[in-house]
Amino acid sequence: MAGGNFDKLMSGLQKKTARIGVIGLGYVGLPIVLRFCEERFQVIGFDVDQEKVKSLKAGRSYIRHIPSAKIASLVRGSKASFSATADMSRLSEADVLIICVPTPLSDKREPDLSYVEETAREIAKRLRPGQLISLESTTYPGTTDELVLPLFTSKGLKAGSDFFLVFSPEREDPGRIDFTTKTTPKIVGGVTPKCLKLGSELYSKIVDRVVRVSDTRVAEMSKLLENIYRSVNIALVNELKMLCDRMGIDIWEVINASRTKPFGYQAFYPGPGLGGHCIPIDPFYLTWKAREYNFSTRFIELAGEINTNMPYYVAHKVMEALNGHGKSVKGSKVLVLGIAYKKDVDDLRESPAIELIRILREMGAVVSYNDPYIPIAVSHHDELKMKSVPLSARELKKYDCVLIATDHSAYDFKMIVSNSSLVVDTRNATAGIKGRKIVKA
Repeated sequence: MAGGNFDKLMSGLQKKTARIGVIGLGYVGLPIVLRFCEERFQVIGFDVDQEKVKSLKAGRSYIRHIPSAKIASLVRGSKASFSATADMSRLSEADVLIICVPTPLSDKREPDLSYVEETAREIAKRLRPGQLISLESTTYPGTTDELVLPLFTSKGLKAGSDFFLVFSPEREDPGRIDFTTKTTPKIVGGVTPKCLKLGSELYSKIVDRVVRVSDTRVAEMSKLLENIYRSVNIALVNELKMLCDRMGIDIWEVINASRTKPFGYQAFYPGPGLGGHCIPIDPFYLTWKAREYNFSTRFIELAGEINTNMPYYVAHKVMEALNGHGKSVKGSKVLVLGIAYKKDVDDLRESPAIELIRILREMGAVVSYNDPYIPIAVSHHDELKMKSVPLSARELKKYDCVLIATDHSAYDFKMIVSNSSLVVDTRNATAGIKGRKIVKA
């Protein structure tokens, strides 16, 4: 019978008759839904956010780079392949359940696995023989084996025969066009060899290459290494940016010169701080877990400290720039351009622009923002709620300082510079535009 569970699910995956369930329909979950639908699987999407479910049922997308037309084509008509729901009792209907819920940090900068644990508990209530569960949420090594697995085995079911469990870290990069979900290799680690075989078969249906690793802990650590690598290198160029500023050297020219080397160097770029759902958060998952082994991750923590302090450096540069124009920060009108965490996306998570707004307000500045992709900015963590203001030549003249925090392609930076009295640029967006009113930060 145990072998029957494996064979039946393997056959369902190969014939594309297995029903896929995706839990968490955000920037990670929704692209996965689309890929399985494109490969003609039937997909159920689960999310506790009723507004998301309502939008999807109506054929509306809430993620900028995913067109509503694509969603509408999947939820309507006789050939509809996707349905969205907030009803967790339907978890038992899926043969495969892919967990894509958030793993943020707590107020004490410690891992918050409450979303993963609650989702696993909901699955455990309805877990049936023959189901495959894949955890994609970024976390510390050991989470799949130590937290998720015991919840599933508590009622006597056995991994590798009754049910199957893998960890396959998400590698989504919202807004990226050179790599897609399909063309980005997928790492898979299983609790048992049979779990690994099924997990590999599952993802081979939607990605060009599956990379098998020996267990879930290796897969969990690989995701952290990828993002820690970026965090450390970004911290390096951020620190060099501050040094170059004191030395009167253009860090951007330095980076562009260095990147001409065809080997042994990869370009990373400075900015006002780190943002997004991965790089500012994931390193702290490993530093927290390392304490269990009486190990101090000093290099990682130093990088985190440098990146976390970047908004304060930028705010200080704004203050210096205003002083140079005979104005105090207190009472000055500052317009922040771009509040998304990166260029050309509508994602606000962990955006350094939010911290910049908070710091500048504490310094007494009157702060507004413009972002073509985020008309309303709400951050409960920072008690922030603002509306994007219009951007025009006439509006720009009202501000004492324009701070470029995110260099969206939609911005006409020549127009912005020509109509502003002072521009503080954190992204080198004004490269090639001459004028003493521009200050690099």
